[in-house]
Amino acid sequence: MYKFANIEYFYALLLIPVLMLLYVLMMRWKKRALDSFGDSNVVMKLMPDYSSKRGKWKAFFQISAFTFMVLALTGPQMGSRLEEIKRKGVDLVIALDISNSMLAEDLSPTRLERAKRAMLQLIDNLKGDRIGIVVFAGEAYVQLPITTDYGAAKMFINTINTEIIQTQGTAIGTAINLAVRSFGEKTDDKKSRVIMVVSDGEDHQDDPVEAAKNAASEGIIIHTIGFGSPQGSPIPYFINGNNAGFRKDNEGNTVVTKLDEETMQKIAASANGMYVRATNAEAGLNIIMDEISQMEKSEFSSKMFSDFESQFQYFVAMALLLLMLDFFMPERKGKWAGKFNIFGEKKAKTTPFLSSKSQDKRI
Repeated sequence: MYKFANIEYFYALLLIPVLMLLYVLMMRWKKRALDSFGDSNVVMKLMPDYSSKRGKWKAFFQISAFTFMVLALTGPQMGSRLEEIKRKGVDLVIALDISNSMLAEDLSPTRLERAKRAMLQLIDNLKGDRIGIVVFAGEAYVQLPITTDYGAAKMFINTINTEIIQTQGTAIGTAINLAVRSFGEKTDDKKSRVIMVVSDGEDHQDDPVEAAKNAASEGIIIHTIGFGSPQGSPIPYFINGNNAGFRKDNEGNTVVTKLDEETMQKIAASANGMYVRATNAEAGLNIIMDEISQMEKSEFSSKMFSDFESQFQYFVAMALLLLMLDFFMPERKGKWAGKFNIFGEKKAKTTPFLSSKSQDKRI
């Protein structure tokens, strides 16, 4: 199994299209420069050693070397041994609202982005607990089954957006029922299962309180975090990434979404949990994490790779090999490279000049 010590360096790979674009622009500039001398066929005959293929190969070597160097910087590591590890903790499933109302900007930058940051902060504070993610709008889906892989959980949270589910709405009850099922088969130990509902509480479809009561009957605790403000905020919509205004109802009125604290409080109360309201300064995680830390822990085992060994040297070696190929490849055709002709280039035909004496003899 592979893992990366410095995943932030993957962003450097975004420079590859930029480098390719710069190369294309440079080749166009060279072509225009050659065309300015006159007819291109005549100009090329005047430069028999010029090779366009070599320029392309050198660019390929350089960009590929850059790619391998970036991969080396990410710190790739491979686990060589799979072992079973026993831990004590709780099973926590986050039910995250990704309906359009979570795009409201009464929390900065939006309700959803503020919620995602809070979830990342929560994961950083987990110790031995297992975590799962359920996302919901008009429907609910398991985004991440329960796992101890916190890195995977963070990755999934970072990719969450309102476009994952096309059916709009806020089916909190459906999400709670799915979260309950995601815990798996019933066990004798029912004291270490928690659902955390992260939403603005505007439920328009089902009965979340009844779903919470059913979860409580199985020993599951539900904590809720409300994102939004009671005063409400309009819901922006975007076209090609640009803000195109605010959503309106069928009568042309701007839709204002408000935090439904009453519903969120009832859900928590029905399942022996706590409700907190998130703000820009504090998401209320400390209070809930204190409650979770005081819960009775269950022992569970999970198989994980261990003895991770660094693999960056192989990527560095590939980068150096490509740079050596680039270094030893002359930009123009030469005698040394011409012996091998590895690029299938046609040798330019040259006509030797005759000396005046030779011409006299022929005359």
